[in-house]
This record gives sequence, structure tokens and C-alpha cells, in this order.
Amino acid sequence: MRKFQVLLLLFAAISFNAIAQSKDAVVGKWLNPSGEGQIEIYKKGDKYFGKLAWLKEPNINGKPKTDVKNPTASLQNRPLLNLEILKDFVYEDGKWTDGTIYDPKSGKTYSCNISLKGNDVMNVRGYIGISLLGRSESFRRVK
Repeated sequence: MRKFQVLLLLFAAISFNAIAQSKDAVVGKWLNPSGEGQIEIYKKGDKYFGKLAWLKEPNINGKPKTDVKNPTASLQNRPLLNLEILKDFVYEDGKWTDGTIYDPKSGKTYSCNISLKGNDVMNVRGYIGISLLGRSESFRRVK
């Protein structure tokens, strides 16, 4: 009976450790499908965010690329590099949900969910209204 209790306790400890690790599994740098940029995902409090950490072509005519498509005129001069484009994701049932993604190519913000396919592939789904009306892209982890 004592062996069973020890095994049960060990199993519970391993399970809690695995659950805790899976929450932060999305943290790190990810290369977008076109290879034009990398997003660095990080945690602030209990939420997850992502910024453009690297751009293949960060400059135009020797000047940093800016957020020219942003609908807010006062934000159009901010640099794209280090721009926070993923915001307010919460971890729930193996997914990161209820966040938003900003597309600097169009200047639009969409609802977004993130999930992992294995340890090195991240699926990002941006949508309007319901998740069925959207687009998914797969990002690869930068090692």
C-alpha cells in the first residue's frame, strides 16, 4: 500500500510539472511562414504577448520601416521592429485564446487563437467574429 501512495504522489507531481510547462511552451521566437519576420512571444502577468523581434528587411531607403498602414495617424510613424502585434492571450485547455493579432501589412486587428503542433510548430488563427471565418498560418520555432 505504501508503494502505491508513493507512486501516486510521484505521478501527481510529474503531471503538475507537465501542466505548468505546457502553459509557457509558446514562449520564445517564431519565424513566420514567409521567412520575413520573427515574433517573440513572452509572458506579462498571466497573459501572453508577441512582438516583431526581427525583420528580414527592417529598413526602407536607410530608414526603419514604420506602421504606415495603421488607421490611427499618430501611430503611423512608429517602427515595425519591436511592435507588439499579439496581445492579451490566456492559456486555456492547451490553447492560447481570447487574444488579438495586428497585421501591419493591412493595418487591421483580428481576434486570434494560438495552438502548438508539437514543440516547434505554432498555429496562429486570426479571425473576425467566429473562428470559422478566418485564416491560419504555421510558424516555426527559432532555435
